[in-house]
Amino acid sequence: MTVPSPVAPDGVVAPPAHGRRRWWILATVSLAQLMVVLDVTVVNIAMPSAQAELGFSDNDRQWIVTAYALAFGSLLLLGGRLSDLVGRRTTFLIGLVGFAGASALGGASQTFGMLVGARALQGAFGAVLAPSALSVLTTTFTDPKERSRAFGVFGGLAGAGGAIGLLLGGFLTEQLNWRWTMYINLFFAALAVCGALAFLHASRGRPQRLDVVGAVLGGAGLFAMVYGFSRAEPKGWDSPWTWGPLAASAVLLVAFVVRQRRAGGDALLPLSVVLERNRGAAFLAILVAGAGMFGAFLFGTFYMQTQLGYSPWETGLAFLPQILVLATCAQLCTNIFLPRFGPKVMVPIGLGLAGAGLALLTQIDVGSSFSTDVLPGLMIMGAGMGTAMPAAIQTATLGIDRDHAGVGSAVVATSQQVGGAVGTAVLNTIAASAATAFIAANATSNPPSPAVANQAAIESFTTAFGSSALIFAAGAVVTALLFRRRAASVGASGHTGAPAEAATPIPA
Repeated sequence: MTVPSPVAPDGVVAPPAHGRRRWWILATVSLAQLMVVLDVTVVNIAMPSAQAELGFSDNDRQWIVTAYALAFGSLLLLGGRLSDLVGRRTTFLIGLVGFAGASALGGASQTFGMLVGARALQGAFGAVLAPSALSVLTTTFTDPKERSRAFGVFGGLAGAGGAIGLLLGGFLTEQLNWRWTMYINLFFAALAVCGALAFLHASRGRPQRLDVVGAVLGGAGLFAMVYGFSRAEPKGWDSPWTWGPLAASAVLLVAFVVRQRRAGGDALLPLSVVLERNRGAAFLAILVAGAGMFGAFLFGTFYMQTQLGYSPWETGLAFLPQILVLATCAQLCTNIFLPRFGPKVMVPIGLGLAGAGLALLTQIDVGSSFSTDVLPGLMIMGAGMGTAMPAAIQTATLGIDRDHAGVGSAVVATSQQVGGAVGTAVLNTIAASAATAFIAANATSNPPSPAVANQAAIESFTTAFGSSALIFAAGAVVTALLFRRRAASVGASGHTGAPAEAATPIPA
């Protein structure tokens, strides 16, 4: 229902008080979004230093990443629903304070177990924070032009957060120490808490029961999925530690869907949120982008450090041109091209461009240089991500009932998280297989000569980049077929996918 704007004494309709501070709200939620997204990669560069200080093994090292991913991915739907039931401002603040506390605990860790526990807590509070931040944005910006501008910023951060994490992680690790990759979140969170207290209005959640059974089924299903894919690289696809959780995940998620169909108004995830055709295509695009993007960052980092000899800080700087191109394209896409052409054109073009950039990276070799052989591919990929991600996120959250904004936002974050887990697992396996096959075919000694081992590493990188390119290409084709034509998705207000009426924002 549209909430009328207050009327000034002279009879002129005044903008809502909330609306006058909406750009500060954008800054606040963008800061929170950046903190959550960059934490996926900021710790990666710091892990060797943490390992040397805390004395854990190479096999244990993966749990620093996996603990965060498991908690974050499995609790997102519950976190999104809580923001609808409890109130977006409340859950936003809880997520910020909890994330900051977990980060402080991680920075102060004296043992491996303490660090893993802190990362799991970060993921849990991130699962509360991420959907709250996006739902605040969704309910604050309803004017088509302002919405496009806001989602250009927010979507650009979603796409660039991983690269920013590499840049920040490299700087903090080299200039200070690995603990500051955790402590830095205290500064982000403090600024965001001040912004939330100053600019976000308190709101009452929807009076409704929490679907506990649905929360358990959905959370367990997502946990099993992320865990299964995380086991694929160390254990192999034929291991029961891999296919067992994946099979359990399939059963649990089917049971979750059945439960949601029967839960009616109390459903944790109303199926109408994901079954609308444009929205479903947008969720798929975000999943594809997550799968290809995190794999590209992972293997790009490996290549720069092992082949080009870059330090962590230099590796982060190498991604800076990509971030700048991504941010520029995000604003151009959402403010100029998306309203004119719609997601059916812009999202597939963006995914196709990202795939083309990765295809260029398959041409690297032992003697390749960054400026001529790596940078062009990174920049084209950045242009693609800046075109696809903001358009997909804006479309995924457009037209969702205000009472479901939190859980709808959670599906956006879940899509990206699951895509990252799937992409990393699949690409790791493909890359390892390529390296093993090359050594088997070319090695004349055991262990293989340095030259053969070096070329095998190159084969693994190029194979991973090529596979990522295929993921993006497939996503471009499928989303082009799924998105409705622009004429079918333009509302009365004349912007793509808009509802016929544009409601005035109400307090978040």
